[in-house]
Amino acid sequence: MDDRTGQRIVPETARRGDRVSGTRYGNRPTMKDVAARAGVGLKTVSRVVNGEPGVTPDTERRVQEAIEALGFRRNDSARVLRKGRTASIGLVLEDLADPFYGPLSRAVEEVARAHGALLINGSSAEDPEREQELVLALCARRVDGLVVIPAGDDHRYLEPELRAGVATVFVDRPAGRIDADVVLSDSFGGARDGVAHLIAHGHRRIGFVGDMPRIHTAAERLRGYRAAMEEAGIPVERSWMSLGVTDPERVRRAAEEMLSGPAPVTAIFAGNNRVTVTVVRVLAEHRRPVALVGFDDFELADLLKPGVTVVAQDAAALGRTAAERLFRQLDGTLVTPERIELPTRLITRGSGELPPAD
Repeated sequence: MDDRTGQRIVPETARRGDRVSGTRYGNRPTMKDVAARAGVGLKTVSRVVNGEPGVTPDTERRVQEAIEALGFRRNDSARVLRKGRTASIGLVLEDLADPFYGPLSRAVEEVARAHGALLINGSSAEDPEREQELVLALCARRVDGLVVIPAGDDHRYLEPELRAGVATVFVDRPAGRIDADVVLSDSFGGARDGVAHLIAHGHRRIGFVGDMPRIHTAAERLRGYRAAMEEAGIPVERSWMSLGVTDPERVRRAAEEMLSGPAPVTAIFAGNNRVTVTVVRVLAEHRRPVALVGFDDFELADLLKPGVTVVAQDAAALGRTAAERLFRQLDGTLVTPERIELPTRLITRGSGELPPAD
């Protein structure tokens, strides 16, 4: 039978019929079911399932045939809970749809898999209350550790969990009001380098469009922008800076205001990949060439005309470093929380090298 999407649907009754009868209806087969079918004791099945010695080849063959026929799967959750560990870690992101978090999440997952652990993802949607709700829900399910991209700035709610032994590492932004491991990119240094690059190509009126000021990375990138301008002896006009939500409408309005008037900016530094994409669209409609440097690389940035110059951070390295540190906590080899800052890299492609139009 096919559904409307063209996918083949096998009735549940047909799937059950493929299995050998004898197990309880609606329940997963147990080791007792396997033992009964193979004609052996429960301890013998346990030895085969857990790869322990003391079982003859013929007996092991009968047990494996029973396992295959019944579709038995070992209950790992019960096994690890008896040891006090769930063999799982939680990853709390800002937005699962953001391309920046794809390689970060994949790196965390690869490290978790290498340690025999399952990764559970969740998104805070940049809401501190949702972050807390999600983190505590993961703790209630007894995850061994947490990798958190924080949305809030007060993480004292985690103190009981930390005392209970839940390993925790923060990524991209530090924890608020608690001591915890954190792995960051050098947002300040990267922004300073990006703006200094624009200054080196003759720009003096440089706009900054960033994320909400309460977010650590947005504040650090604004600080880097100000530092580069100050080091070059360039006074910054208030109208050249705009921070807020990164939805396209707000960013478009901010960019258009900077590009209008008798003394418009000749270059823009965009605070993250979402801001950069919107600014690229605005500049495509603008009559004069305007230089652009964005923080975060993004897909197809090198194929645009001109290619978009970016300050790139290594999202995969952030995730990998955080996850490796998390498992070192779980192994008991780390005690004192540390702040680890990874470098950024300026990638020149053309947009950041345009000279001022006036």
